[in-house]
Amino acid sequence: MEIEIRNAVLHDIPQIVELMRRFAEYERLLDHFEATEESLADAMFGHEAFVNGLVADNNGRLAGYALFYQNYATFRGQRGMYLEDIYISPEFQSKGIGEAMLRRLAKIAIDRGCGRIDFQVLEWNRPAISFYEKLGAVRDDTERHFKFTDEAFRRLAGE
Repeated sequence: MEIEIRNAVLHDIPQIVELMRRFAEYERLLDHFEATEESLADAMFGHEAFVNGLVADNNGRLAGYALFYQNYATFRGQRGMYLEDIYISPEFQSKGIGEAMLRRLAKIAIDRGCGRIDFQVLEWNRPAISFYEKLGAVRDDTERHFKFTDEAFRRLAGE
């Protein structure tokens, strides 16, 4: 098995979306999965693209992906990278691919002047939590994730 960690390119979009669907199923969120090839391609390669991606390429078949974008920590005055998703197909897990992708992401973040990588993990996902903690990630239980979505978002916008 030969895996190449590389930047995602436009022709990877169909496979990334399929992996995203599998990830949504694993996280028990498939009912909320609305991403399309078009929406992802626009976010990554469109006129106002802001999402970056890495893929784990196994001779043309993607074994995994990571999607990320820059953010800013105001109190620290620090650029950061937000890791939206990282997913490795079950048949490729426990082979060092996830760690290799995170190491590559950390190098990208440093090259862009970032001093941190932020991400979220579902409370029940113990394997992922253990994986991140093994690599030195620090859990912060003092913050809570909030979001405006759907009707609340539209009301807030005055729509």
